Amino acid sequence: MATRRDNVIRVLIVDDEPLARKGIRAHLATAPDVEIVGESTNGIQAVEDIRSRAPDIVFLDIKMPGLDGFGVIEKVGVDRMPVIIFVTAYDLHALHAFQVHAVDYLLKPVHAAAFAVALERARILLSRHSPNQIAKTLSALMKQLRTSYPDRFVVKSIGKSVIVPVAEIDWCEAQDDYVCLYARGKKYLLRDTMTTVEAQLDPNVFIRIHRSVIVRLDSIREMKPLVNGDHRIILRDGKELTMSRTYRKSVMAALHHSP
Repeated sequence: MATRRDNVIRVLIVDDEPLARKGIRAHLATAPDVEIVGESTNGIQAVEDIRSRAPDIVFLDIKMPGLDGFGVIEKVGVDRMPVIIFVTAYDLHALHAFQVHAVDYLLKPVHAAAFAVALERARILLSRHSPNQIAKTLSALMKQLRTSYPDRFVVKSIGKSVIVPVAEIDWCEAQDDYVCLYARGKKYLLRDTMTTVEAQLDPNVFIRIHRSVIVRLDSIREMKPLVNGDHRIILRDGKELTMSRTYRKSVMAALHHSP
């Protein structure tokens, strides 16, 4: 971590959503002691920016395609991470862990009052806590969060509830007010949103390839480029899906960095 000059706090913003980055910039504009040293639009870039720009504080989005926020921490190393303020739209399984480990987080959309409190806590953390203390807190948090994804979905049908193990799901597709779960050749209709379902899937196992499609990484057999920049994804069972060019880089990064 670089030495701060004249008490200036160096901040890096990491989020794949332009509007989210714009919102954080707007909140930081009211803090005279803050200097924004960069913005990272994905996890791979964030790793490089943290290493090269040496920020004091990172506003880190949790759910990013390819390498997520926790993946960023693992790549950089918890002992070399600056102070983190997690930013997330997903509070299904994480918030209790954040509270237990006293790690700051902001829920999207971020409100000014909550932002100010989180930034002030980060200032205090910078001035009072050693890097070893910060690393210990991060390690404990990540250990809990990495094991907190549910292992099943409960799909309600007429007169019954069907248990769908996450381990059997090959891909998911948005369909009106439902999400179709495709598992071992069968289709289950879950009344939920893609956002909610994605929040419950381990990003090291599943990746979004289209605004309405999520795929298990190890179900992908082939990728064929199309003339418009999109790709044809062929799964191991022969199913063909379309990958939007918007997600190409993140999917490629996930495939190269998957365990």
